[in-house]
Amino acid sequence: MSTAPKDRMTEDEYLERERASDRKSEFLDGEMFALAGASPTHALITSNVGAAFHQRLRERPCRVFSPDLRLRVSPSGLFCYPDVVVVCGELQFSDAEKDTVTNPLLVVEVLSPSTEGWDRGGKFARYRMLESLREVVFVSQGRVLVEQFTRQDDGRWILTEATRLDEVLAVESVACDLPVSEVYEKVDLGGS
Repeated sequence: MSTAPKDRMTEDEYLERERASDRKSEFLDGEMFALAGASPTHALITSNVGAAFHQRLRERPCRVFSPDLRLRVSPSGLFCYPDVVVVCGELQFSDAEKDTVTNPLLVVEVLSPSTEGWDRGGKFARYRMLESLREVVFVSQGRVLVEQFTRQDDGRWILTEATRLDEVLAVESVACDLPVSEVYEKVDLGGS
């Protein structure tokens, strides 16, 4: 095993490479991490959640973004592509290119077997550093399970779980409901 230090890149170097690439990569602690493609189940759940929020927020000053929008999680130094991002009000960007937002109100991650540990652990810890962020939602692919973490005024995060298709989550950050049946619409929970 080599003990030589790894070459680290700067955020600017990452952004330069990322903007020139046709593939998406996340960035943390000076390293780029290539993103794998999504399974059909993951893609369908992501589309369902995005569509549900889009429909409910159409008449409000909120925008619902797909996993193609890059998010800078400041001050942690993480750049990532959440499955769904909701920004209400004016968009704030990390630089003049205006392709990396910094002020999400709500983030949704559809959990994959290969990334679930990171999504729930290190990534969630970094998300919580974002002052603008009020809610994080994790959605399981293998069973009906939607976990909603809501930031309280005192900084605590409160968990609400939904495990049945007939349940409805009250998404406080954007003042709307999210029926679990819509999250899993047309999803075969036996496959991934």
